[in-house]
Amino acid sequence: MFGSRGAAGVRASVAVLGAALLFAGCSSGDKDEPKPGDAGAGITQQPKNRVPFWVNPDGTAAEQVAAYDKAGKEAEADQIRKIAQQPTGEWIGPENPEEQARGLTEAAEEADRTALLVLYNIPHRDCGQYSGGGAADGNAYRAWIDGVAEGIGDRPATIVLEPDAVLHLVDGCTPDEYHEERYDLLEYAIGKLKSLKATDVYLDAGNAGWGHPDQIHEPLKWAGIDQADGFAVNVSNYYSTEDSIAYGKHLSAKVGDKPFVIDTSRNGNGPYTGGDPGERWCNPPGRALGETPTVKTADPLVDAYLWIKRPGESDGECKGGPKAGEWWADYALKLAQGAE
Repeated sequence: MFGSRGAAGVRASVAVLGAALLFAGCSSGDKDEPKPGDAGAGITQQPKNRVPFWVNPDGTAAEQVAAYDKAGKEAEADQIRKIAQQPTGEWIGPENPEEQARGLTEAAEEADRTALLVLYNIPHRDCGQYSGGGAADGNAYRAWIDGVAEGIGDRPATIVLEPDAVLHLVDGCTPDEYHEERYDLLEYAIGKLKSLKATDVYLDAGNAGWGHPDQIHEPLKWAGIDQADGFAVNVSNYYSTEDSIAYGKHLSAKVGDKPFVIDTSRNGNGPYTGGDPGERWCNPPGRALGETPTVKTADPLVDAYLWIKRPGESDGECKGGPKAGEWWADYALKLAQGAE
């Protein structure tokens, strides 16, 4: 249903990541696409009291800024800098999770910030759609979670856990035979990650447009929401912050008044209402960056506005886009321009 979750990693600014993050890749065939080693765009951290999360100075958007600067495209560089200068989710890939998590959290700690990580590797992920895949089975997933936890250690991290995993149990997308295992795996992941010294965990809980909180609050409990710090809404989606707050507050009241975080990365113009209703979520035109990440939000139940989906990465091979999670410079530009 919502196959827009790119699991692509990024090259972090620490050597320990090495080849572990090079699986990310960028879409090819565009002379303006960033190349490895092109970073150095002067990206700095945001004020910690407003947003404590780490800005990756060598992320794909930063590389794009440097590429545009090198090509003399100052206007384009200024637009993409709107993305590059904000903290965005680092999606941990399936290979070498310990090395990835260690490299990212070490880089964040060195900058006196908190790493924002997205874990998206549940078996039978995305019901075989654009972002299909995930761990081979339950044992492989537990081992992957163990690797992530080992890599994080005692360093601070905020984790958004498994976009769509609970939602797809509720909306009928995930076959019944996988339900019990998925609940067990999510509960295991939350317990393992919460055993760490400085890790916050937010379990994904859908968005304001998919259905009603009454449909998902019990499944969230079965998945272990009681152990988590809260839940996440609007991940990789476009629903307005206002609608997302209303949805989250309604849901919070049904799961022990848990707080929540909202993905505002691309919701500046709200959801797309044209085209094929079945693919309105996939690289919709006319969208814009939303509120920049911050812990100073409009409601005490909202812990943060976050850019969980990295703006500029494709939702999938629709509307001319590259594979899910790959960088798409033209789309990134349009998102940034739309925020003016």
